Parts: sequence; structure tokens; C-alpha cells
Amino acid sequence: QVQLVESGGGLVQAGGSLRLSCVASGSILSIAAMGWYRQAPGKQRELVATVTSGGSTNYADSVKGRFAISRDNAKNMVYLQMDSLKPEDTAVYYCNSKFGSWYDFWGQGTQVTVSS
Repeated sequence: QVQLVESGGGLVQAGGSLRLSCVASGSILSIAAMGWYRQAPGKQRELVATVTSGGSTNYADSVKGRFAISRDNAKNMVYLQMDSLKPEDTAVYYCNSKFGSWYDFWGQGTQVTVSS
């Protein structure tokens, strides 16, 4: 079992920045990809960004150029630097660690609210 704990969410004005952190513990698979997803009220959960164990990244079009994902394998952590935040970025942000269908874990989520 793997536990993922997010932190760093909060309330910020439009144009501001936040940095989310996620720490993994338990039976960690170091080669697993890690990522951030978000879910706004009334909407489905969507991909924000992912990073492989080798450092390759993937972003949703809506956050390209504004968000940056990174990971520290030695600390079992993944980060999401969010700049130029918009009200439409308001959502609960979830950390994920995945390697195939048999290794797929989620954190409890952290709320990000961007005021206009």
C-alpha cells in the first residue's frame, strides 16, 4: 500500500502563485509515474500534469506555460508550481502515483481557490 499526502493548497488572487507538494510513503515503486489531477465542482477529474521516473513531463493544454511539475525521487516527493493562476484553476488537486492498472494510488486532495 502507498500513501500520498498533498499540501500547499489555499486561497490566492488571480495572477498569483502556489506550490503544491505531495509526499509518498509505504510500498513505493520508484519507477512509477507521478502526477497531479484536479476536480472542479460539477466536473470530472482531469489531468493537470505528469512526470515519469526519468523526468519526462506532460501537461494539460490549459496549464502549459503556467504550471511546472517536478519530482525528487530521493525524498519521494512531487511538486506542482502554479503561476499566473486563473479563477478557472479553482479545484481540488489530487496527487497520483501510477504504474499500470495494478499500481494506482491517490491522495486525499488539497483545495486551491483562485479569486478574481
